[in-house]
Amino acid sequence: MPKLFLPSLLLALSLAAPVFAANPVQSDTPGDYAYAMPLQVSGKQGVVGFQLPQAVYLKARTANLDDLRVFDAKGVAQPYALHRPQPEKPPLRASIAASIFPIRSHGETNATGTAVDIDIRTRPDGSVMSVQAHAGKASGNTNGANTTNARLSSLVLDFGAAAKGDENNPARIEALRFGAPKGQTNYNAEVWLQTSGDLKKWNTIGAAELSWLTNDSGQTLANDRLEFSPQTFRYARLIWRRGAPAEFSSIDAETLTQPSREPVRETLWIAPEPVKSSGVQAGQQAGELIYPAGIALPVEQVSLRLSEPNIVFPVALGYYVERPSRHGGKSTEWIFQPVTHATFYQITQDSQTRRSGALSIALRHQAEWVIRPLNPAATARPALGLSWQAATLVFLAGGTPPYTLSFGRSDATPTSQPLSQVAPGFTPHELAQLEQAHAGTLQTGPVAATGDSAAVQASLSARQRTYILWGVLLLGVAVLGGMAWKLIRQMKAGSDKAN
Repeated sequence: MPKLFLPSLLLALSLAAPVFAANPVQSDTPGDYAYAMPLQVSGKQGVVGFQLPQAVYLKARTANLDDLRVFDAKGVAQPYALHRPQPEKPPLRASIAASIFPIRSHGETNATGTAVDIDIRTRPDGSVMSVQAHAGKASGNTNGANTTNARLSSLVLDFGAAAKGDENNPARIEALRFGAPKGQTNYNAEVWLQTSGDLKKWNTIGAAELSWLTNDSGQTLANDRLEFSPQTFRYARLIWRRGAPAEFSSIDAETLTQPSREPVRETLWIAPEPVKSSGVQAGQQAGELIYPAGIALPVEQVSLRLSEPNIVFPVALGYYVERPSRHGGKSTEWIFQPVTHATFYQITQDSQTRRSGALSIALRHQAEWVIRPLNPAATARPALGLSWQAATLVFLAGGTPPYTLSFGRSDATPTSQPLSQVAPGFTPHELAQLEQAHAGTLQTGPVAATGDSAAVQASLSARQRTYILWGVLLLGVAVLGGMAWKLIRQMKAGSDKAN
């Protein structure tokens, strides 16, 4: 029995050896990453920021940038967090001068402005050209004899197209500021303000007491603003509730524009590949366009750059996924998965070119994008624009400088930490004011050529050693089995002789 126990023990230990060999400890050193980018910092700040450039997104090999590492000079990884700040833009304030049109009439007017019927003529662009008062047949733009005794009754104001802003950033007027009446150093009156979008329907939105008081020294005390809740309008009418109507030297609208809070995005333009090269040919349709991209790109918007002068290009935008095949003879098949349908265009009309803009989509990571034209006869091959908001890498400048940003490893585990654990207590304003590291030249290591990190290569080597070891062990088992069979025969022969 002791002779059989030793070989059995050796066999058990040998069988356990492959388990340890197949699960080596994963390495995590700068040499395990395909790319490196030196980071230059002043060394004066403990927390530093670095906005990730396009090269990082194109070279990284994980969708969520799990393969980012910040190493110091000794190869020690430094804590970092990925931060995508929300834009905080203060409102923009501006002033727009009004074009003033006085209305003169013989009749009395009141705060509602209904006693004087006016006729307003405009140009094709909407600007006011003239104002005619029907009551008394007089106006501020008529040189007739019956205007001699006409008096000022109200003012029509045109602030121009700029008063409305644009579609994305509409302007809102929150106050009017008045210049002192012409030729008057002392003045006091109560005015009402009416606004209109079409010069037909008027709404009263505010009133104010306007006054200018000048002393013997030439100093003026003025109450020259009419404030109201922010409104969007182009035309206004000023009516006197109390006091003598007067022509003001100027009237300016104080506007408030809220800038768009859309984040600043980067855009990568990609030309289509002529042929699919990753095994999707079987499911690919004729006319489809394949665009290789980086898996790390967090795409939020897509756009097309069309070269044809007049083209309407309806498409389905998506990607291919590999699924178990439903057809016999195949284990898997490639299926087109649409993300969105859209119509892109470029049309020249009246010497003006109209182009489709960027299309917003839910954030996606795709190594390849596919455009499937919905018009089978389409031959356009536009460039695809992928837009994303670049993240800011916030890292703790500890250890031993200088620092290096390493990336490019498909099997990396995530090490990004919450921002509160890298920059605890930092306000959004402080984060926006962080020192920004400067990137050096992108460096490529031997891992980039093989496509695998040192850890992956070590794992493959360990796997190969495991197969060799299994072969040796199986051979050993066969030898031990032969020895056992021979020993059993010898024991049996000795037993027969004893009998």
